[in-house]
Amino acid sequence: MGALLSLNSSRAGMSEPFEVSQNETCKRQKLSSCFCEENPRLIPSLPDEISYQILARIPRIHYLNMRLVSRAWKAAIMNTELFNIRKELGTREEWLYILTKVEGDKLLWYALDPLSRRWQRLPLMPNVSIEDESRKGLASLRMWNVVGSSIKIADVIRGWLGRKDALDRMPFCGCAISAVDGCLYVLGGFSRASALRCVWQYNPVLNLWSEISPMSIGRAYCKTGILNNKLYVVGGVTKGRGGLTPLQSAEVFDPYTGIWSQIPSMPFSKAQVLPTAFLADLLKPIATGMTSYRGRLFVPQSLYCWPFFVDVGGEVYDPEVNSWVEMPVGMGEGWPARQAGTKLSVTVDGELYALDPSSSPESARIKVYDHQDDAWKVVVGEVPIPHVTESESPCLLAGLLGKLHVITRDANNISILQTDVQNHLTSLPSATSGYSSCVHAKSAESATAIGTNLWRVIATRMAESSELVSCQTLNI
Repeated sequence: MGALLSLNSSRAGMSEPFEVSQNETCKRQKLSSCFCEENPRLIPSLPDEISYQILARIPRIHYLNMRLVSRAWKAAIMNTELFNIRKELGTREEWLYILTKVEGDKLLWYALDPLSRRWQRLPLMPNVSIEDESRKGLASLRMWNVVGSSIKIADVIRGWLGRKDALDRMPFCGCAISAVDGCLYVLGGFSRASALRCVWQYNPVLNLWSEISPMSIGRAYCKTGILNNKLYVVGGVTKGRGGLTPLQSAEVFDPYTGIWSQIPSMPFSKAQVLPTAFLADLLKPIATGMTSYRGRLFVPQSLYCWPFFVDVGGEVYDPEVNSWVEMPVGMGEGWPARQAGTKLSVTVDGELYALDPSSSPESARIKVYDHQDDAWKVVVGEVPIPHVTESESPCLLAGLLGKLHVITRDANNISILQTDVQNHLTSLPSATSGYSSCVHAKSAESATAIGTNLWRVIATRMAESSELVSCQTLNI
């Protein structure tokens, strides 16, 4: 496997996550307070308009340190006007955000700046308890002992069969992750086997978590997608008097208005044509993914009866006509599945890619969907994925800086692998050919060969006890 990868210089991935302590912040602010009073301007002798132009050109990785210079600098760094200027200047940066679960069932977010190859750890999500939800209402919710979506969907199926021990042990499992309008979102999940409506937002400008308007119904294991700068949520499961119930409903969140709106429920047409009432009651319809592609939302679906599942194609939501239609046959039947309940896919430069783990236990393939032929085609013949027997989520997919990335975890590290799939799209028949070893250099970006897939590790970080949960990208 080592010959398949090119490892960048040691600084590329070995830097530890940077975090500013509150004590250090207080000390530096006290030292700079006198300076601030004597120099009301951000930079002495310069108008603040010019100073903002200067700050907007500085890489964002330095902003946490810059906030410690003075109160004025902190206010400037946390001002949305600065990021509007970055947008105008074309200095916005796209970062990768990875959610991990560590010992004690705690969630930790890490952000990677792919240019400096440095990591930053996000502040912990606030606390909330299920008792607060029932006693004080949603306005007073705080997050308690959050657990990510790395529990397998099979545990939910066990819940349908009366085996709810896993859900009782792990509150807030099954929360969904998304990113829209420059912010991260954590939606729903279970708390003591109760599905939550809560939604939490991370604002990277303020470096702060806050609670926003809740969903219309408590959901766990729901699927999310972004279309026209709006956040769509479909499916999942909720808990009623009769136990856990699969959801067909869907809703959309507008970040500009802060309002959730209902959209038509998924028909799950394949589940409506089961031959007997017994099968209809036994097989539970589940949305196993959602991807924004060519202006519509594509939702692959499956029918479950633990421990078995059957893929049944999927459905497509068109916002222009506000309705669902069946997914093309080739797309639905060929959509690669990682495991029951999860299908990894991502859109990069308008092309839809999916991870197919079927080639071998320690490898996988990348497929691209050809909408003209209604078929999935291998575009990357081998993806080196470490074999971690205890891992429920050994890899993730992401589109970053116009390239496809695979996030993997072995016994000691989380690694970010990058390939330029655009180099392979013009020669799909050769995509299954073997790899050639490569050594990272400045010319590695342009090094291509027909039938050869070049993977390189752009960053790593130590993660001996971490598990991958989800990932998103933000461009601000």
